[in-house]
Amino acid sequence: MTDSLESTTRRVPWLAVTAFVLLACGLAWLVALPLWLGDGLAEPFTGVLLPVMMWTPAVAALIVTFAMRVPPRGGRVRFLGLWPLRPAKRVVWLIVLGWLAPPLLIGVSILLAAALGFVTLDPTFGGFSAEFAKMLPAGVPMPPVEVLVISQLAMIPLGALINSVFAFGEELGWRGWLVPALRPLGTWPTLLISGAIWGFWHSPVILLGYNFGRTDITGVLFMIGGCVAWGILLGWLRLRSASVWPAVIAHGSLNAAGGLIVIFAASQPDLALAGPLGVAGWIVVTVVVLVLVLTGQFRRQPELAGTQGRLLSPPRS
Repeated sequence: MTDSLESTTRRVPWLAVTAFVLLACGLAWLVALPLWLGDGLAEPFTGVLLPVMMWTPAVAALIVTFAMRVPPRGGRVRFLGLWPLRPAKRVVWLIVLGWLAPPLLIGVSILLAAALGFVTLDPTFGGFSAEFAKMLPAGVPMPPVEVLVISQLAMIPLGALINSVFAFGEELGWRGWLVPALRPLGTWPTLLISGAIWGFWHSPVILLGYNFGRTDITGVLFMIGGCVAWGILLGWLRLRSASVWPAVIAHGSLNAAGGLIVIFAASQPDLALAGPLGVAGWIVVTVVVLVLVLTGQFRRQPELAGTQGRLLSPPRS
């Protein structure tokens, strides 16, 4: 790569990045506004608005791509990691890893949370049974709790694929557009900054008590911490594969398995400590990231399309 080409491809398009972040966060607040004007998460249409909100990063990415021409025409599909899926074998294996690994990591985080005293586990699933019974209409008999638990666990792989449809809306923005746009900064600044922005984007619903039940800045800070941690793994899948699809599947799998702790906890846990996006999750993900670093996995990155439409080699970081 010549010096002139290096200088044209290794710049962050800061104006486009700023526009993308403002659009993604602004649209998220706009979608969540009816919740703020109503009864918050108790509104009956919350289950509709939350999936819609997940598509706001994709809308922001498409607006910036076509209105500001970042990336320029000709390399957009490759820049966003949609196509081509090369090398196909690596992409497929990383998709499978993204599909199966999050539930396993969440399971380990539950065990760690119990070991640290963040949660008390109930092998009889009494807490889960009590919560499920509250949702049954009057007069409907309670199924055997073992059947419920097995069915919930068995549905996670399918749930991961279903959740990936909505996760695609986020990933097209975060790992599809933002990560390659920031990549000239280096691997670690890219992953940390994009993860922090991803966490902050959740503010409209976090401040209503979503995820952690905290309606102040601490909830947002915990979410930023969780998204930075998991964002490193999702970002690694993106950079290691040069494709957005492994991150899409991993995000869907994370969402599908995120409620596992409710099944095993004796009572409602503090998710800021025991949840997959809480302290226990941070510790488990950090260990995995250290293993990837020590085995050189972050140094093995294929070329991505740069913001000038040319291939961009992995920067020194």
